Amino acid sequence: MADPRHRATLLRYVRGVCLALLCVITALFAVATVRTFSLDVNAGLHLARWEETKRVGFDVSQRQREEMLENFKEAVRIPTVSHSPTDINTTALLAFGRLLRKAFPTVFASSLVQHEVVADYSHLFWVQGSQPDLVPYMLLAHIDVVPASESDGWDAPPFSAKEIDNFIYGRGTLDNKECVMGILQALEYLLLKGYKPRRGFYIGLGHDEEVSGLNGAVNTVRLLKQRNVQLSFLLDEGLLVIDGVMKGLDGPAALLGVSEKGSATVKLSVTTAPGHSSMPPRESSIGILAAAVKRLEDNPMPIMFGQGPERGTFEHLAHKFILPLRFLASNLWLFAPIVGRLLALKQDTNAFARTTTAVTMFNGGVKVNVLPSVAEAYVNLRIHSAQSLQEVMDLIDSTVGDQRVRVELLDGFDPLPISSYSETSFGFQILKKSILDVFPQVTVAPGICVANTDSRHYKDLAADIYRFAPIWAKAGDAQRIHGINERISKKNYEDMVGFYFTLIQNCDIKKLPESHSGVHEF
Repeated sequence: MADPRHRATLLRYVRGVCLALLCVITALFAVATVRTFSLDVNAGLHLARWEETKRVGFDVSQRQREEMLENFKEAVRIPTVSHSPTDINTTALLAFGRLLRKAFPTVFASSLVQHEVVADYSHLFWVQGSQPDLVPYMLLAHIDVVPASESDGWDAPPFSAKEIDNFIYGRGTLDNKECVMGILQALEYLLLKGYKPRRGFYIGLGHDEEVSGLNGAVNTVRLLKQRNVQLSFLLDEGLLVIDGVMKGLDGPAALLGVSEKGSATVKLSVTTAPGHSSMPPRESSIGILAAAVKRLEDNPMPIMFGQGPERGTFEHLAHKFILPLRFLASNLWLFAPIVGRLLALKQDTNAFARTTTAVTMFNGGVKVNVLPSVAEAYVNLRIHSAQSLQEVMDLIDSTVGDQRVRVELLDGFDPLPISSYSETSFGFQILKKSILDVFPQVTVAPGICVANTDSRHYKDLAADIYRFAPIWAKAGDAQRIHGINERISKKNYEDMVGFYFTLIQNCDIKKLPESHSGVHEF
């Protein structure tokens, strides 16, 4: 039998360990609880005293409002469709250029505005500021749209700009003619009111963003580099105002994209000897390739949640989540692995947590009784901010794990750099203030774009690139982009014009005010 004294000593030791663990758990719970009810990273500059500048109010007459909406509708009616880099509707793009001149005569006539056409169909504007020592910024949008056909199930012809229940229907109403027209309409109104900006700025309107921007954006960047232009920040399309989209979030949220996922298109192929189907080998080219594809789907990329800007998204929104989600979101320092696994369980949130893998094409065989010599599959990946293109390719090679499968990178690039979203970040805070000036009921948070925009070509011109359009999106609205029944409400479009009208004036301050931070770090 064991010595009673040894048993007593062991019992005391176990009790001590359990007590220590209980103390640690209690302390962690106490810290997490305090953080849950005190964390509000939105409080800082919202309470600060901002520099006062000369401002004009956004008040438009009924006649101007009608003209504003008609200009926008006319833009939607022009089918500026991009099918491929070599198949774009140049006739429509030229017509769109004529519309801009007709719709915004003050912009094109102003001595403050310089305009030039780039790569035949894109447009670059320079709006001169009165204080050249202030570093300029840039607003981006794109003119072209993806194809659309009424036969797909639209409630209105996709290039009709038809009104239904105070919504304007049409391809480009959400991507991206609302920004093109909204930016220039805001500038038109400002110039009509005699406004002269202190900080100069550029407006870039690309014509081939939907097919990678290799002519419009790339040539605009080349031109600006030749002129040694450096930007304070850049704003392009991207994330939206979401309302009722994120489960458990109390109220609408404006998500400001601070980065974009990287992208890779990978081709997998298997080559074997052809033959007759009456004498098949143990494994065919299709079978070998199918097994490799299955391994990719069964072994998704590792969960990286908390290592990219998605952490900032949840921390900025934490105080607006209901319990227990608020407890988790406020304490990602402790619960990031749990939140990441929960997000990865659902298709619509999995992209927050990892690099996504999508098998999009599979080709093999030419005849029912012939063994195919070649089988091919194409995989599209959207790369998480915490990974590189090379790391993803290495993981694909190791997961496929079969020398008979050739892995070939057709196209790809790393995730875009993460732009600053701290309280000392001029661009982020100016955008945040402008959003709250127009939409005071929203909560502003940084976010990650899972799609790619023209702004990726501008990374050498601006350290801080943001992706946001003040589109008010409810559940299901995001699927309208590139889908059927793309639409925007008349009020939302007017608010967009008001947003850019406000943003341009807010950018006239020289520097940010002192912060009153509400962030608690652990």
